[in-house]
Amino acid sequence: MLVLRAMQQAEYSAYCQYFVDDYSQEIVKNYGESLELAIELAKAALHRSFAHGLESSEHTLLCIDADVDGKLMLVGYLWHSVNFNERSTFIYDFFIFSEYRGLGFGKQAISALENQLQAVGVNQIKLRVAYHNERALKLYKDVGFVITGINLSKKIGVQSAS
Repeated sequence: MLVLRAMQQAEYSAYCQYFVDDYSQEIVKNYGESLELAIELAKAALHRSFAHGLESSEHTLLCIDADVDGKLMLVGYLWHSVNFNERSTFIYDFFIFSEYRGLGFGKQAISALENQLQAVGVNQIKLRVAYHNERALKLYKDVGFVITGINLSKKIGVQSAS
C-alpha cells in the first residue's frame, strides 16, 4: 500500500533541508556553480514557490508513505504544481529515499498521483530530469513518459570542456 498525503507543517523543515542539499548538488553538477552559490539558488527556488511555507495555493508538497514490513513509513516526497487552464501539472521534485529505492514505490507514487490528478480533470504530467539521472529517466519511461525536449546551457566567457 502507498499513500500520497499533504505534507504537515512539522515535516516541512526536514523537506527544506533535504531539498536545499539535493538541489544545490544538482546545480553544482549540471551548471558548474560553486556550492555556496548553488545553496543560495536552491533556497531562492524554494522560497519563490513557498514564500509562506505550506500555505501556497499553487504548489503542493506531498509525503509518500508506504507499507514497509507492515508499518506505514515515509519513503519520499513529491512536489508538483497544477495548471488547471492547461489541465496539467509540473513535477518540481520527486524523491524516494535511497533505502527504499528499487522496491516499486516510485512507480506506485506516479500511479497514485495520476489517480489524484484524473479525479480533478488533469490529464498531463510534465517534468524535467537531469541528464545524468539515468535511474529517474528509466522510471519515467517505464511508466509512460516520453522525452519532449532537451535542455542545454552554456557558460559565456568560459572555455568549454568538450
